[in-house]
Amino acid sequence: MHKFIEWLETSFSPRMTKINNNVWIQTIKDSIMQTLPFIFLGSVFVMLAILNEWIPWLPSFWTPFGWTMGMVSLFISFLIPFNLMEKKRLRKQRIIAGLSSLSLFLIIISPQVIKDGQPGFGHSALGAGGMFVAIVAGIFAGWVMSLFGKFSFFKEESVIPDFVRAWFDAMLPVGIIVVAGWVIVDLLGFDLYNTIQAVFMPLGAVLESPWGFALMMFLWCFLYSMGISTWVLTPITSPVLLAAMQANMDGHAVNLVTNATIFSAYLWFGGIGATMPLVFLMMGSKSARIKALGRACLPPAIFNINEPVVFGAIAWNPTLMVPMWLQGIIPPLVIWLFTKTIPLAPIPMHQFDMWYTPFPVSTWLTTGSFTAIILAVGIFALATAIWFPFFKAYEKQTLEGEVTESTTPAPAAA
Repeated sequence: MHKFIEWLETSFSPRMTKINNNVWIQTIKDSIMQTLPFIFLGSVFVMLAILNEWIPWLPSFWTPFGWTMGMVSLFISFLIPFNLMEKKRLRKQRIIAGLSSLSLFLIIISPQVIKDGQPGFGHSALGAGGMFVAIVAGIFAGWVMSLFGKFSFFKEESVIPDFVRAWFDAMLPVGIIVVAGWVIVDLLGFDLYNTIQAVFMPLGAVLESPWGFALMMFLWCFLYSMGISTWVLTPITSPVLLAAMQANMDGHAVNLVTNATIFSAYLWFGGIGATMPLVFLMMGSKSARIKALGRACLPPAIFNINEPVVFGAIAWNPTLMVPMWLQGIIPPLVIWLFTKTIPLAPIPMHQFDMWYTPFPVSTWLTTGSFTAIILAVGIFALATAIWFPFFKAYEKQTLEGEVTESTTPAPAAA
């Protein structure tokens, strides 16, 4: 175990940090995070839309949902090249890059809109269902704009005003981006939208399996236990999770692996790794240091914020890293068993990304089911049982250290 931890610390963690700091990964992560206010607000409108079933004279809250969550892919297609130009210090091109990507994204999704037979653009293309397409369009537009970031038709000593030069210089990369989409989609008749979706479809199918569910949750816990932000996986996981929930809401599928299931209904009590039971155990510890840390970690844990306990007790502590990894394997499989295999509790079918809502309030809001609360309580008990033996070992180690410190004589004064 010691050699394994040493390898993680000296080899694996630095490599993951390098990946996390890659300009393309950071760009995609930042772009998705910048759409979170729209995603959160869309979740509110979804919750309010439930009222339409009981109070029919209210206006439909699905309309504002369509203009928030239903536009998230459109926003991302603009933000990726925009943020990339910022990070590459090509700020003069950022607006043009974003607009070029926006144009390319709309060109790509047009076959899907036509296929749906909808008059105009549908949420399935512009919303969460089109995120992979938006990412591909944004990356391509950002790459082309980067190639021509310092290109100019004019010499430095040209008397033409800078803003006029910028207009003409931008025409070449913009033309390449737009013409590429036009030729592929319209002239060649290639359905690029569904092709991109088909490429990433196997990923969604893998994650929507019990082993895929456990694998993704384990990776989150594994990385987080080393202090590596799970946002490094955002470019892969967020589009899949949001698309799965969109499919649920559209009535096309019953997907368990969604943000609502993970963060609100059943799994991450207190944050990634289900750390709230550990906080409660720490609050009752015989160690004064552990007890003080547990009390300090409780208020944020109630709102599913667990950085204090992760970085204060778990990160790079082998005794507590192992149970955190187990939290990513055992509870997800149990949740799958009692929702998909044995339908004891319902699968959340409403978009709900307000992860800071305390359990089990969020469980009720996402399911409206008492059996869901029963399952959530059972998962909490299971998470506690996983933490308990490892916590006792950690507590014993800490108490021994405190005794050693208290019996060690202070150095004599000079």
